[in-house]
Amino acid sequence: MRYWTEDEVRAELPRMRVLIDALRRGEHQGVVAQTNGHRVVSDGKGATGMPVDVQTALGELHDRDIMLRDAESGLLDFPAVTDKGVVYLLCWKRDEEELGWWHFAEEGFAGRKPLPLPPDL
Repeated sequence: MRYWTEDEVRAELPRMRVLIDALRRGEHQGVVAQTNGHRVVSDGKGATGMPVDVQTALGELHDRDIMLRDAESGLLDFPAVTDKGVVYLLCWKRDEEELGWWHFAEEGFAGRKPLPLPPDL
């Protein structure tokens, strides 16, 4: 499993917005355009300038060990680890301008706490 730093997550937020927007459009469109067998669901552009489809968005999140909790709200968790080896999740939602939250896996969204982490972790 990949562990993310706060700086790495912050650098990826523009890309995460593109992926979440593609997933949201995919959820809202019962019928999507068919192009070469791929479901094109957004005008959000991938790294190549091509539209991002639902499968591409889901695959990219999975391949990068980013946990999609809810596509509608754009809720993502990024695994992270402290210098002391404590594993936690950096938590971000699509409507949030910046990364500002974290929680332990067993706490879920309800256990979100504001960054920075406490110094004893």
